[in-house]
Amino acid sequence: MTINQRVNKLRELMKDRGITAYIVNTADPHQSEYVADYYKGRVWISGFTGSAGTVVITQEEAILWTDGRYFIQAENQLAGSEYKLFKMRIPGFPTYTEWLKAKLNDGDSLGFDGKTFSESSVENLEKEFKEKKIKFVDEFDLVGEIWEERPRLSKEEAFLHEIKYTGKTGREKIEDVRTEMKNRGVDYFLLGSLDDIAWLYNIRGKDVENNPVIISYGLISMDKAYLFTDKDKINAEVETFLNENGVEVAEYEEVADYVKAIDKNSKVFLDKNKINRWLYKSIPSECKIISETNITTKLKGIKNPTEIENQKNAYLKDGVALVKFFHWLDKNVGNIPVTEMSAQDKLLEFRKEQEDFIEPSFGTISAYKENAAMMHYSASENSNAEIKKEGLYLVDSGGQYYDGTTDITRTMVMGPITDEEKRDFTLTLKAHINLGNARFLYGATGHSLDVLARYPLWQEGIDYKCGTGHGVGFLLNVHEGPHGFAMVANAVVLEAGMIVTIEPGVYKEGSHGVRIENVAVVQEDIVTDSGQFMKFETISFVPIDLEGIDVELLTENERTWLNEYHKDVFNKLSSYLNDEERAWLKEETRSI
Repeated sequence: MTINQRVNKLRELMKDRGITAYIVNTADPHQSEYVADYYKGRVWISGFTGSAGTVVITQEEAILWTDGRYFIQAENQLAGSEYKLFKMRIPGFPTYTEWLKAKLNDGDSLGFDGKTFSESSVENLEKEFKEKKIKFVDEFDLVGEIWEERPRLSKEEAFLHEIKYTGKTGREKIEDVRTEMKNRGVDYFLLGSLDDIAWLYNIRGKDVENNPVIISYGLISMDKAYLFTDKDKINAEVETFLNENGVEVAEYEEVADYVKAIDKNSKVFLDKNKINRWLYKSIPSECKIISETNITTKLKGIKNPTEIENQKNAYLKDGVALVKFFHWLDKNVGNIPVTEMSAQDKLLEFRKEQEDFIEPSFGTISAYKENAAMMHYSASENSNAEIKKEGLYLVDSGGQYYDGTTDITRTMVMGPITDEEKRDFTLTLKAHINLGNARFLYGATGHSLDVLARYPLWQEGIDYKCGTGHGVGFLLNVHEGPHGFAMVANAVVLEAGMIVTIEPGVYKEGSHGVRIENVAVVQEDIVTDSGQFMKFETISFVPIDLEGIDVELLTENERTWLNEYHKDVFNKLSSYLNDEERAWLKEETRSI
C-alpha cells in the first residue's frame, strides 16, 4: 500500500468505530524514545522515519507534527503524500492539541492506543478538552489492525551486567529504592521505563536496536520485586541471578493482574510520564497515587565511581576507533570512492575491533555538506553522497560497550571550505569551550547553563533548534535523564557523577552543518565563601579538526583550552596506534 492508501484504510476503521480523529504517537508501552520495529506505527502510517513526531488523521486531513531536528527530513519524506507538516515550536503552527480543539465538536470521538499513550499525556488531553463533550476511545490499536507484515517482537535472550561494571548488585539497588520508598511513605513502586528496569536489576537485552534493554515492567514493594517480561528471553542463568537478587520473574502480560491485586488503600509511586494509560487504569481506585520522576531515574543518572571509571575506559577505546577512522578517511578520500554509507560502515569496523564492543549506541549520522544541515540525517540508498576532498563532513556516532555507552560528534574538513564555513566551525568550537570550561555554583541546572553555549552564536545572530546536551546511560540509552542542557525549563540540579554531552552546532539548510560534541562528568570544584562550585571533566578524546578553525576568532583562553585538550588526546590514545596513525595524530593535535 502507498502512504495515502494506508491513511484511507485507517479512515475506514475510524468510521466503523465511530472515531472522528485518531492520534498516532511515537511510543511503545514504556514511553521509550527509540522503539522496537513492532511499535513503529507512526513511521508505517506516515513514511516519516525520524525518532520524534505525532500524526493526527481525520476523514479530511492527515498532519504530522515534528521538531526542528527533522523539518528538512520530514518535508522530503512526506512529499507525494497527502500529509501536511506542522512545525513544532514555530510561530504560525498550532500544537496538535490546539488543532484538535479547533476541529472537534461536542459529541465527537478522539481515538488513540492507550497502551502507547502515557497517563500524563491522556490527562493533558482531558484538561484540554474539558470544555467540550469529547469522547475518548483508548482501546484500539487501529494502525496495528491494518499493518500488513508487521515486524515481530524480539525473542533474543537477556544477559547479565556484571558487578565489575555496575559497582552495585541488583539487591543493593533495590534496597536503595526501598529506602527512598520509605522516605516517601509509599508501599509500591510501579516501573514502566525500560532503561530504569535494566539498570535496577543489572540485566540488559536486545529488544530495541542500539538500546540494550528488555521489554518489561517492574513492580517493587517493601518485600517483593517483580520483573514482567517474555519468559522465553530469561534463560536459567539470568533467572537464577535475578532470584538471588530478590527478583521474581512473571510473564509480560501478567502485569495488569498483579497491579489489580495491589492492596487496596495502598500508596503507589509511579511516573505518569512513563506508565501507559492501559496499565494505569489497572490500579485499584482506592489506592493513592503519587506521581513524580521515577526514583530510579536520579539514582541511575548519578554514576557511581565504578561506572565512571568504566565509562572513561569505553571512551578511550571509542577515541582509538575514531582516530583510526579519521586517519583512514584522510588517506582514502579522493583516492577511492567513499560515500556517507561506506564511511559509516568503515567506522563500525574500527569500533568492532575494540574490546567488549556490542553494537552502535544509535544510528550513525554520517552527513556530507548540505546533508549535515539535517541534525538527525540518516544516509540511505536514496541519499548517499560521495565524500570528496572539499567541504565539511559531520559524523555523530557512538558505541555500546560492556563498560559504557559512548556518543561523540566531529566535523571534519575534507578540503577547501568557504570563509562562512570556517567561521561557523570556529563559532561552534567557541560555544563548546564556553560551556565545557565553565565553573558554576552548585544548585545550577542544565537549563540555567545552556545559554553559555549559545552565547557566542547568539552574538552573531545564530541559534540551533535543539538542546545543547543530554545525559548518557551506562550500557543503556544514549539519551538519559533527568538532566541535560536545553532552553526548555528543567529544575534538575547538576550533581557530581552525572554524565552529560556538550554539543552546540550551526545548521544552514542547503549548505552545511557543524557540530562538535564531547562528553563530560560533573565534578566538585573549589569551595569559597560563596559555596561549593562545580566543573566538567571531559572524558571523550578525539581531535578537533584544526583546519576548520579561524585562530584569530579565538581568545587566548580558548586557544589554551584547545591545546591542552589536544595534548590529552595524544597522550591518552597514541600508544594504541600504529606508527603511521600516531604520526597523523601528532599533526592533528599540534599546538596553535
